[in-house]
Amino acid sequence: MEQLTLPPASRADGRMTLPGSKSISNRTLLLAALATGTTEIRDLLASDDTARMLESLEKLGVKLENFAENAWRVTGCGANFPNKNADLSLGNAGTAFRPLTAALAFSDGHYQLSGVARMHERPIGDLINALNQAGAKIEYLGNEGFPPLKISPATPNFSKPIQIRGDVSSQFLTALLMALPLTKQEATIEVIGELISKPYIEITLNLMARFGVQVHRDGWQSFTIAANSQYISPQEIFVEGDASSASYFLAAGVLAGKVCVDGIGQHSIQGDVQFAEALKMMGGHIEYGENHITANKAVKIKAIDLDCNHIPDAAMTLAIIALFADGTTTLKNIASWRVKETDRLSAMATELRKVGATVVEGTDFIKITPPTKLIPNAVIDTYDDHRMAMCFSLVSLGGVPIVINDPKCVNKTFPDYFSCLAKIVQ
Repeated sequence: MEQLTLPPASRADGRMTLPGSKSISNRTLLLAALATGTTEIRDLLASDDTARMLESLEKLGVKLENFAENAWRVTGCGANFPNKNADLSLGNAGTAFRPLTAALAFSDGHYQLSGVARMHERPIGDLINALNQAGAKIEYLGNEGFPPLKISPATPNFSKPIQIRGDVSSQFLTALLMALPLTKQEATIEVIGELISKPYIEITLNLMARFGVQVHRDGWQSFTIAANSQYISPQEIFVEGDASSASYFLAAGVLAGKVCVDGIGQHSIQGDVQFAEALKMMGGHIEYGENHITANKAVKIKAIDLDCNHIPDAAMTLAIIALFADGTTTLKNIASWRVKETDRLSAMATELRKVGATVVEGTDFIKITPPTKLIPNAVIDTYDDHRMAMCFSLVSLGGVPIVINDPKCVNKTFPDYFSCLAKIVQ
């Protein structure tokens, strides 16, 4: 297995420009493909996840042109994919797999969707149940409730509201919302239970509106798509920098110096921008600009007790900062970690113990008590999960070397992560 040894560091200073947001990139690609007209998408994330979406759209007959660096021209198909038979392989890209499943369910074709082994372990049953309520015809080709999937033409039926659980993954609701305008019928979605990761739904609603579809929302429990809704190209759209990726560099600033990240600002549509407020709670000094955020070293890192429902991905970075805190940090409402690229709750607990932390792992929380001294040269397993690799790189700022297994797993969202980190860490 390939390994990367990060030397001990004590200082982080500099400025870096963020790669595009994965969540915004893949949503924008799909909406542009489904729209009427041609959309120029700029600052698109170049990563494994977006590559899977681009490959899939091309197989479905969508015309794509890479006309400049991280810039794509997408000729929309007007809610009608030209290819009605396709076999799509989506790796471990949940932001591609879930929305494409829903869109293809109402695309009047025959499709098969599969992924890597881990994708076939990530539950999708709640989304399939909701789609089938609406007249979709989707079958499991392996284990019930999990990919791979076979999709046949639907007979849409919206006589009753579509019910979907909100407490497993916000991507399920996102997928439904984005797909329903394809039917041209009025449709209502009812969320059962608490909706997790609400800011990711805000991203979805914001982007749908950019493409001309307004969703009527009754709180977080009911969403209605009007009849005859259709996506229309905004002609040009810029992808924000990735707020989740910003978390590692902002954390480095709070731990060890002063770091400014460009590509995201105070008015970002991404919920993970609120990570900066959590850093303030932990003692960091944060400065906001229109398109940048600067993090300055904390005099002392404070332990916190925080509900992380609104920042599930960025909360992983808080778990690493907890290693430097003045007591026990508790991160709550993070059950969604268990159905991500790996079971992140279990993985995080296991790897934090390797560097000396005392960890209590619950069904939807983690408690982290820092060690007196970090254990040097810990070998961190990354579980083919990009965020595990990026998070644990920050341990080196505690003045200890750390070994990252399979460092190229960061290709999923941030291929240049380690070279960007090296530029600011001393």
